[in-house]
Amino acid sequence: MENRIRDLRAETGMSQRELAETLGVSRQTVNSIETGRYDPSLPLAIAIARYFHRPVEEIFHTD
Repeated sequence: MENRIRDLRAETGMSQRELAETLGVSRQTVNSIETGRYDPSLPLAIAIARYFHRPVEEIFHTD
């Protein structure tokens, strides 16, 4: 599953560690999601979308 998390983080100037702390996950989890090695749970995907004020389907896609 592809996602736009890295781009959204860059737009806000946020590090992986800062996003991880905000979401209550490890920096490694954020890195794994960004690189496509790990698909987040639905609750985590929703939390990410809410944090960036975007719909889930705008951040995560299967193209």
